[in-house]
Amino acid sequence: MDIAAVVKKQMSRFYHPVDIASLVFFRVAYGILGFIDVLSTYVYYHWRHDAFNPQKFQFSYYGFEWVRPFPEPFMSAFFFLLMGSALLIAIGKWYRWVTSMFFVGYTYSFLIEKAFYLNHGYLFCWIAFVMIFLPANGAFSLDAKRNSELRRRYIPLWALFPLPFLMGVVYFYGGLAKLNGDWLRAVPLADWLGQKAATPIIGPLLAYEWTPWLMAYGGLLLDLSAPFLLLFRRTRLFAFAAIVFFHAVNHLVFNIGIFPFLSLALTSLFFSPDWPRRLAARLLKRELAQEAPAPVFPRYRMMPVVMTVFMSLHLLIPLRHWLFPGDVAWTEEGHRYAWRMMLRSKHGYGRFGIKDLDTGEVTRYSPRQDLSDKQYRKLFTHPDMILQYAHYLRDSKNQFGKRVAIYADVKVSLNGRPYREFIDPQVDLAQEEWRFFRRSRWLRE
Repeated sequence: MDIAAVVKKQMSRFYHPVDIASLVFFRVAYGILGFIDVLSTYVYYHWRHDAFNPQKFQFSYYGFEWVRPFPEPFMSAFFFLLMGSALLIAIGKWYRWVTSMFFVGYTYSFLIEKAFYLNHGYLFCWIAFVMIFLPANGAFSLDAKRNSELRRRYIPLWALFPLPFLMGVVYFYGGLAKLNGDWLRAVPLADWLGQKAATPIIGPLLAYEWTPWLMAYGGLLLDLSAPFLLLFRRTRLFAFAAIVFFHAVNHLVFNIGIFPFLSLALTSLFFSPDWPRRLAARLLKRELAQEAPAPVFPRYRMMPVVMTVFMSLHLLIPLRHWLFPGDVAWTEEGHRYAWRMMLRSKHGYGRFGIKDLDTGEVTRYSPRQDLSDKQYRKLFTHPDMILQYAHYLRDSKNQFGKRVAIYADVKVSLNGRPYREFIDPQVDLAQEEWRFFRRSRWLRE
């Protein structure tokens, strides 16, 4: 078998012409959901909790410590500009410019505060980047209305491929993450659903003993099988119906923002690319417009390389936690960007000790006075945030000429287990640095 010939044949399919309708549908949904997400971030975090105040402490992503919030009124102006960009994407106006602007702006807002990390935010950053390169304004857009050269009925398949691929990765790796002892014992789902027993209408159903088991194993099987069932016409509708039910239940039970709607919009791209056109014709009781001859699209030499790199990144990054020993649910090392969603209940408490190296005096310090409630809750269960805050304390003292050592006394409970030591209290965190691919020696197993 000539492998090169097989690869070449498969890659040729990426230039096969497909209807633009489903990509246009996603562009509109993406713009609307982007507006809603940015609006909720502005109202809840910035307006209500003042979380993007440059005078306050923010947990930065390592490598992006330089990303800082703007002072007012520029921060508010930024959010309004970002919301406007999302709406312009939805209507297809100045598409190339606003998609680029939205990607930069949304990623900037995502990087400001690590304590607000959400999987859908990370996913949205990638979607925003991909959308820059897709011809999603070729129909049902103000750009196409104004410029006839932009109008198109067909696009090459490569322009549609990245988005459902991303959704397939999310589903599959979300299922792999559920293959752990706690989830297979319906932990912590049983506890979460027990707390929702008073919910109107669905509360009594959530209180049944079998409900968390059904949701645990149903979610596991659906996540693992959905990307493959969606690939085939015979199983696609069944899989989509199960996914709609799954996301509807999650939306009713848990507060997870736009993620269910974003997932459904992405999942719809597994259907025939012309489904929005056919649905509109059926609803309006009109005949489908006669199809124009499908064009022949140019072939780019770099396309196989670009697709290989893109797919490899998303297939390998979620496996990063295997580089570290121990349970990732406990250590958190490699937890982010791995689609480990709604898997564990984790609580911690503690305090820091600041030792003056010149006098030997030790001062106990609670971070509550420096952090918001959300930051405080996240701090004690995430080792990188504990280290980052220890460095903040160190630097705060150093600027006054004091040499200090920083120690952390932290206890953590995972999935209802007894609290136990999370950080080695004898290690001076002021001298430690975060390592991306090596285990932190000060983290207890």
